[in-house]
Amino acid sequence: MSQTTRHQFCSVERDGPLTIVTLERPEVMNALHSEADFELAAVWDAFAADDRQVAAIVTGAGERAFCAGNDLKLQAARGSRERPASGFGGLTTRFDLFKPVIAAVNGVAMGGGFELALSCDIIIAAENASFALPEPKVGLAALLGGAQFLPRAIGLPRAMGVLLTGRTVPAAEALQLGIVTALAPQGQALAHARAWAQQVLACSPLALQATKQMARFSAHDEAFVQTVRGARQLPAVARARAGADWTEGPRAFAEKRKPNWSV
Repeated sequence: MSQTTRHQFCSVERDGPLTIVTLERPEVMNALHSEADFELAAVWDAFAADDRQVAAIVTGAGERAFCAGNDLKLQAARGSRERPASGFGGLTTRFDLFKPVIAAVNGVAMGGGFELALSCDIIIAAENASFALPEPKVGLAALLGGAQFLPRAIGLPRAMGVLLTGRTVPAAEALQLGIVTALAPQGQALAHARAWAQQVLACSPLALQATKQMARFSAHDEAFVQTVRGARQLPAVARARAGADWTEGPRAFAEKRKPNWSV
């Protein structure tokens, strides 16, 4: 028998050894803010520490969006954005979680939402899902995994075609590029993710963790991890974060106008 716990910004279902984390902000397409990030960080901490939980699925409430990324309107109003060391959604810069995590992408995965999916091990996308890293369009950069994970996942030339345009990649193209593992019919992403999870759960939990750790170590060695964690210290990143565009972009988005870039 499954048990569901409802938090302020997410819900957590435990179905035997499987944990299903659902982002619960459908009114803003499951966009996240600081409070949601810290809440989710605690959820992932609990999952990692519970030996009874072997694998997890993360998805978004409703069919419109997996996660539309950072809540830009709220960031524009506050003027700042704090997040836990484990990153967006408490997961994007969490490099010590070796239990398998599956993303069930049921709609838009944009910005941090795309980065959240990229931080998972398996991505199941509904046929109506779409992916984008539009941060440069609002004066920002995909520093929480997007600019780092995507080139390693699909190669630099194809990744730069996504990163430097902010364009939207539909699910079928995402499958072709190698961003997603498999497609599901519209409305069936979570059901298909559960089916994949059952295949995962048929394996030895310790063997799964050993396999993930080796695969992640091969793809994300210590130098890569430090590059992700130290992204803010890179010269161009530091200049961008200190510049006017970093606040002008979210403000223009919130005010529904064209941004006035500084250069």
